[in-house]
Amino acid sequence: MTAVTDEGPGQSSGPERDPEQSPEEGSAPREGLHEDRDRPGRGWDDGLIARRADATAGAAPEAAPQAVPEEDVRPQVEAYVPSGSPLSPRLDALRELVGLSRARLDRTDLAEAGRVLDEAAARQRLSSRHTVVAIAGASGSGKSTLFNSLAGAQISESGLRRPTTAAPIACSWTDGAAGLLDRLAIPGRLRRRPQPSGAGADEALQGLVLVDLPDHDSAAAGHRDQVDRVLALVDAVVWVVDPEKYADAALHERYLRPLAGHAEVTFVVLNQIDRLPGEAADQVLDDLRRLLDEDGMALGEHGEPGATVLSLSALTGDGVGELRELLGRFVQERTAATRRLSADVDAAAARLRPVYVAEGRPGLGERSREEFADRLAEAVGAAAAGQAAEREWRRNAGRACGTPWLRLWRWYESTRQPHGLDRTAFTAPPEEQLTARQRVEQAVRTVADDAVEGLPGPWAQAVREAAVHGAQGLPEALDELAERAGAAPARGADADSGEAADPAGQGGRTGPHRGRGARPPRPAWWPAAVLAQVAMTLLQIFGGLWLLGQIVGVIEPGLLTPALVMLAGVIGGPLVEWSCAAAARGPARRYGQEAERRLREAAAACGRARVLDPVAAELVRYREVRERYVAVTEFSTMAR
Repeated sequence: MTAVTDEGPGQSSGPERDPEQSPEEGSAPREGLHEDRDRPGRGWDDGLIARRADATAGAAPEAAPQAVPEEDVRPQVEAYVPSGSPLSPRLDALRELVGLSRARLDRTDLAEAGRVLDEAAARQRLSSRHTVVAIAGASGSGKSTLFNSLAGAQISESGLRRPTTAAPIACSWTDGAAGLLDRLAIPGRLRRRPQPSGAGADEALQGLVLVDLPDHDSAAAGHRDQVDRVLALVDAVVWVVDPEKYADAALHERYLRPLAGHAEVTFVVLNQIDRLPGEAADQVLDDLRRLLDEDGMALGEHGEPGATVLSLSALTGDGVGELRELLGRFVQERTAATRRLSADVDAAAARLRPVYVAEGRPGLGERSREEFADRLAEAVGAAAAGQAAEREWRRNAGRACGTPWLRLWRWYESTRQPHGLDRTAFTAPPEEQLTARQRVEQAVRTVADDAVEGLPGPWAQAVREAAVHGAQGLPEALDELAERAGAAPARGADADSGEAADPAGQGGRTGPHRGRGARPPRPAWWPAAVLAQVAMTLLQIFGGLWLLGQIVGVIEPGLLTPALVMLAGVIGGPLVEWSCAAAARGPARRYGQEAERRLREAAAACGRARVLDPVAAELVRYREVRERYVAVTEFSTMAR
């Protein structure tokens, strides 16, 4: 393979072999061949070419020595700082998004985003003065011929043998691109310099690094792998198609359609138009534009951003100048790398969309929270506990305000039982306990389903796992609450007594922590009721003694008065008891409602701490990553 090299603008080495190809020089990049050029007292030594130049100068001393233009040995690599571009905040947001999602998403879901971040960091460390453009195409499309035509030299081998190009070959118009070519893994023996074709043309392409790729449809699998690897790293790509394969499904389905978002850094060139008669070239070009539009690739027509589509003939040179001019403007803008990275971020964000974008507004609404609390209250038996507390309040009222004879009878009945009945202690049978556990599990499943409605799959799974993990031990905790409430009814707020309630398990040691055998509170009017009951009892005793005295003759006869006194006591006692029972209905009902409310709130607090708070934390985490995802997609600069 013959190659023409150029060490700088205006300097040609003639038809000799490239020093980078000679066995004496090895495969080092050309940027490393000039370390001693500017040392005082030492001439330029570049192998065979320099020795022939010295021999020529020695053979013709009378000729004026030709000055060798010195290359600019100043550093050619600049920091990659895209001024005024939203790329940096988008990359930061994507980095934060990946960091927040590692514990919730599979590694495969984040692989593409991680690759984009790595490649962006690698590209930003390299030269911003250079634009790497790859020429890709199918076998026989003429991409190597176009590559040589742009370089002005026979650099890449072209011919009828297929495949012709076996490895990527690079041509750099300026120095300082070694790092970029190292990133593409292009060895030094395949790095070239173009043939100068005029000051204007060379000046327009300063900073261009052109790479000729193997055929993307090559029969050799290794060639296709190289194409895919380099296409993922270059700043832009020129797709070369011919009139026979421009509609090839392999090209459109494998490359153009997936890379439709990279339209602004894509050139599509219809080559070999010299083979088309008359207006056939325009018709094929229009059909090519139609296919690109179907692929979703925006076309940069009428000043709009998008892919550049044109026709040319690399063999005859027709249209090559227009492509050279377009590439020159494209390179001088120095925005190709930024736009390529931005398109990569867009592609990564589009791939991540199913795992971040929810349908609707997922979350825990107030209604879901209330229904969850109602189910837990039902499972813990809050309503039954309230009714038991109300009955206990009434029994306590009956014991305090009942007639002595009734109280004595109740005591007698209790002594006849072998074991005293503890009405405050109640243990549910095993079948009811099992039903309560099932109710708790059903409540957890229901609230989890409400929370994950519309969430993407991975985050829905995370929310369900948080709910299930938090629900472990919840039935036991609710059973303990119910046992405490049954063993010792809490001291509640009473309208008549003014005593304040303390929720179960909250604050001080009142409520369920008071101990077994605690009594409900008594209203302020209970002493008066007890005093009235004592008075009625005394009337009964006094009337009875009066009648007894008359019977034995101690007191003068007169049955009416003592009978009325005794009758007043007999009737007044039950009347006082009935009045107290009627007056106790309201406080007893309020006491039962307060006991139910406390147990309901205690169950809700337990469920909130164990289930709702972990679920809410997962939802907050999802909202955070969703905000980061929006930041990644919000400032897209690529064409839509």
